[in-house]
Amino acid sequence: MSEAPKTRPKVPEGHARFVRTRQKEPTETGYVGYETIWESFQKEVPYTTPKKP
Repeated sequence: MSEAPKTRPKVPEGHARFVRTRQKEPTETGYVGYETIWESFQKEVPYTTPKKP
């Protein structure tokens, strides 16, 4: 077996309609995490009181 160090390949940034994922840098133990960025898909409208009859 080869004695090469275990490394994860660099993964390109992922794009979907409302979410993006990108790979984080490895930690001291070699753990590679992923960052998830959610974009808002709902619009917020300021509340206005209804007209009185």
